[in-house]
Amino acid sequence: MNKQERNQVIDNLVTVLQDNSNIYVADTAELDAELTSDLRRACFNKDVELQVVKNTLLAKAMEKSEKDFEDMPSVLKGYTSLMLSEVANAPAKLIKEFRKKSEKPILKAAYVEQSVYIGHESLEALVSLKSKEELIGDVILLLQSPAKTVISQLQSGGSTLAGLMKTLSEKES
Repeated sequence: MNKQERNQVIDNLVTVLQDNSNIYVADTAELDAELTSDLRRACFNKDVELQVVKNTLLAKAMEKSEKDFEDMPSVLKGYTSLMLSEVANAPAKLIKEFRKKSEKPILKAAYVEQSVYIGHESLEALVSLKSKEELIGDVILLLQSPAKTVISQLQSGGSTLAGLMKTLSEKES
């Protein structure tokens, strides 16, 4: 690869890094053809983009990027794949599920919504992250809860009040 091609690849990687807010770096080495195919299929089904990258080119792209990747370039050793997704925890869930049948992929690092996670031990924390849609759903549930309580109390109070009125009217007769 000549210098011009190399710079083009780096520029393309910078664009990929800038356009994605959820970037996972994983080690997918030693996966045989069948497992690699299974991983790619799982990524496709979960809307996770999988790209194999060269460590030096990715490190240069991280340097050129406007994002702060902190210590992420330090984990770029060996075989490296990028996993990109709109949903913050989708790649983490995919890695966790896939590891039930294979020793790889191993999470090297992740950049999720401006936060950096280093090492495979961060996987559980990333799996438990809620997506934007899940957080919005939680907020809506929290907002609906008091209204539902007031309505149910008014309804039960209304039947209690009606029963009390009926009892009083029967008592007077």
